[in-house]
Amino acid sequence: MDGNVWSPPRGSWASDEATRKKMLGNRSRDTKPEMLVRSLVHRRGLRYRVSQRPIANVRRTADLVFRRAKVAVNVDGCFWHGCEQHYKEPKTNTEYWRNKIDGNRRRDRETDELLTAAGWLVLRFWEHEDPAEVAETIEHSVRIARSPVPMGPA
Repeated sequence: MDGNVWSPPRGSWASDEATRKKMLGNRSRDTKPEMLVRSLVHRRGLRYRVSQRPIANVRRTADLVFRRAKVAVNVDGCFWHGCEQHYKEPKTNTEYWRNKIDGNRRRDRETDELLTAAGWLVLRFWEHEDPAEVAETIEHSVRIARSPVPMGPA
Protein backbone atom coordinates (compact mmCIF):
# COMPACT_ATOMS: atom_id res chain seq x y z
CA MET A 1 0.00 0.00 0.00
CA ASP A 2 1.40 3.40 -1.05
CA GLY A 3 1.73 5.87 1.86
CA ASN A 4 -0.39 8.45 -0.01
CA VAL A 5 -3.16 6.20 -1.29
CA TRP A 6 -5.67 4.54 1.00
CA SER A 7 -7.01 1.19 -0.03
CA PRO A 8 -9.65 -0.70 1.91
CA PRO A 9 -8.76 -3.94 3.64
CA ARG A 10 -9.39 -7.01 1.46
CA GLY A 11 -13.12 -7.80 1.31
CA SER A 12 -14.04 -4.54 3.04
CA TRP A 13 -17.35 -2.76 2.58
CA ALA A 14 -15.60 0.61 2.74
CA SER A 15 -15.24 2.44 -0.54
CA ASP A 16 -12.88 5.03 0.97
CA GLU A 17 -11.24 5.95 4.26
CA ALA A 18 -13.79 8.65 5.15
CA THR A 19 -16.68 6.20 4.67
CA ARG A 20 -14.89 3.58 6.74
CA LYS A 21 -14.33 6.01 9.64
CA LYS A 22 -17.92 7.25 9.49
CA MET A 23 -19.39 3.75 9.47
CA LEU A 24 -17.12 2.53 12.28
CA GLY A 25 -18.38 5.45 14.37
CA ASN A 26 -22.00 4.26 14.19
CA ARG A 27 -23.36 3.03 17.48
CA SER A 28 -25.20 -0.25 17.91
CA ARG A 29 -26.78 0.98 21.14
CA ASP A 30 -27.45 4.29 22.89
CA THR A 31 -28.39 6.01 19.64
CA LYS A 32 -30.11 9.41 19.88
CA PRO A 33 -33.59 8.05 18.97
CA GLU A 34 -33.18 5.19 21.45
CA MET A 35 -31.96 7.51 24.24
CA LEU A 36 -34.90 9.85 23.68
CA VAL A 37 -37.41 7.00 23.90
CA ARG A 38 -35.67 5.57 26.97
CA SER A 39 -35.78 8.95 28.70
CA LEU A 40 -39.49 9.40 27.98
CA VAL A 41 -40.33 5.86 29.09
CA HIS A 42 -38.32 6.36 32.30
CA ARG A 43 -40.19 9.63 33.00
CA ARG A 44 -43.41 7.64 32.75
CA GLY A 45 -42.23 5.58 35.71
CA LEU A 46 -41.26 2.42 33.85
CA ARG A 47 -38.00 0.63 34.59
CA TYR A 48 -36.28 -1.62 32.09
CA ARG A 49 -33.03 -3.29 31.14
CA VAL A 50 -30.94 -1.82 28.32
CA SER A 51 -29.48 -3.84 25.47
CA GLN A 52 -30.19 -7.19 27.10
CA ARG A 53 -31.04 -10.66 25.86
CA PRO A 54 -34.72 -11.30 26.57
CA ILE A 55 -34.03 -15.04 26.31
CA ALA A 56 -30.73 -16.05 27.88
CA ASN A 57 -29.80 -18.81 25.43
CA VAL A 58 -30.68 -16.78 22.30
CA ARG A 59 -27.92 -14.42 21.13
CA ARG A 60 -30.25 -11.52 20.34
CA THR A 61 -30.69 -8.33 22.31
CA ALA A 62 -33.46 -5.78 22.55
CA ASP A 63 -32.98 -2.07 23.17
CA LEU A 64 -35.37 -2.04 26.14
CA VAL A 65 -36.34 -5.21 28.00
CA PHE A 66 -39.20 -5.38 30.47
CA ARG A 67 -38.59 -8.82 32.00
CA ARG A 68 -41.65 -9.20 34.26
CA ALA A 69 -43.99 -7.99 31.53
CA LYS A 70 -42.10 -9.99 28.86
CA VAL A 71 -41.96 -7.00 26.49
CA ALA A 72 -38.96 -6.46 24.21
CA VAL A 73 -38.57 -3.12 22.42
CA ASN A 74 -36.31 -2.18 19.51
CA VAL A 75 -35.81 1.25 17.99
CA ASP A 76 -34.49 0.41 14.53
CA GLY A 77 -32.33 2.70 12.43
CA CYS A 78 -33.78 3.45 9.00
CA PHE A 79 -30.55 2.64 7.15
CA TRP A 80 -29.47 -0.47 9.07
CA HIS A 81 -32.88 -2.12 9.11
CA GLY A 82 -34.04 -1.04 5.64
CA CYS A 83 -36.94 1.30 6.38
CA GLU A 84 -39.28 1.31 3.37
CA GLN A 85 -39.78 5.05 3.79
CA HIS A 86 -36.18 6.25 4.24
CA TYR A 87 -33.67 3.59 3.21
CA LYS A 88 -31.56 4.59 0.23
CA GLU A 89 -29.30 1.97 -1.22
CA PRO A 90 -25.67 3.09 -1.37
CA LYS A 91 -24.25 3.70 -4.83
CA THR A 92 -20.93 2.00 -4.03
CA ASN A 93 -20.58 -1.61 -2.89
CA THR A 94 -24.27 -1.98 -3.70
CA GLU A 95 -24.30 -5.78 -3.59
CA TYR A 96 -22.57 -5.86 -0.19
CA TRP A 97 -25.06 -3.40 1.32
CA ARG A 98 -28.09 -5.07 -0.28
CA ASN A 99 -27.03 -8.40 1.27
CA LYS A 100 -26.22 -6.76 4.62
CA ILE A 101 -29.58 -4.97 4.94
CA ASP A 102 -31.54 -8.00 3.70
CA GLY A 103 -29.72 -10.10 6.30
CA ASN A 104 -30.61 -7.58 9.01
CA ARG A 105 -34.27 -7.71 7.97
CA ARG A 106 -34.26 -11.54 8.03
CA ARG A 107 -32.60 -11.56 11.46
CA ASP A 108 -35.17 -9.05 12.77
CA ARG A 109 -38.05 -11.26 11.59
CA GLU A 110 -36.42 -14.36 13.05
CA THR A 111 -35.82 -12.59 16.37
CA ASP A 112 -39.45 -11.48 16.51
CA GLU A 113 -40.60 -15.05 15.82
CA LEU A 114 -38.30 -16.55 18.49
CA LEU A 115 -39.39 -14.07 21.13
CA THR A 116 -43.08 -14.37 20.26
CA ALA A 117 -42.87 -18.16 20.44
CA ALA A 118 -41.35 -17.78 23.92
CA GLY A 119 -44.29 -15.65 25.07
CA TRP A 120 -42.76 -12.20 24.61
CA LEU A 121 -44.47 -9.16 23.13
CA VAL A 122 -42.11 -7.62 20.59
CA LEU A 123 -42.42 -3.93 19.76
CA ARG A 124 -40.41 -2.45 16.89
CA PHE A 125 -40.24 1.22 16.06
CA TRP A 126 -38.35 3.21 13.44
CA GLU A 127 -35.91 5.93 14.45
CA HIS A 128 -38.06 8.49 12.58
CA GLU A 129 -41.19 7.82 14.64
CA ASP A 130 -42.33 10.42 17.17
CA PRO A 131 -40.58 9.50 20.45
CA ALA A 132 -43.55 10.66 22.55
CA GLU A 133 -45.92 8.38 20.64
CA VAL A 134 -43.44 5.51 20.87
CA ALA A 135 -43.11 6.00 24.64
CA GLU A 136 -46.89 6.09 25.00
CA THR A 137 -47.28 2.84 23.06
CA ILE A 138 -44.56 1.18 25.14
CA GLU A 139 -46.11 2.31 28.42
CA HIS A 140 -49.57 1.12 27.37
CA SER A 141 -48.23 -2.26 26.23
CA VAL A 142 -46.15 -2.84 29.36
CA ARG A 143 -48.97 -1.88 31.71
CA ILE A 144 -51.38 -4.23 29.93
CA ALA A 145 -48.81 -7.05 29.97
CA ARG A 146 -48.25 -6.53 33.70
CA SER A 147 -51.93 -6.45 34.62
CA PRO A 148 -53.34 -9.64 36.05
CA VAL A 149 -55.26 -11.79 33.64
CA PRO A 150 -58.94 -11.90 34.63
CA MET A 151 -60.02 -15.31 35.86
CA GLY A 152 -62.82 -17.16 34.09
CA PRO A 153 -66.07 -18.22 35.77
CA ALA A 154 -65.56 -20.11 39.02
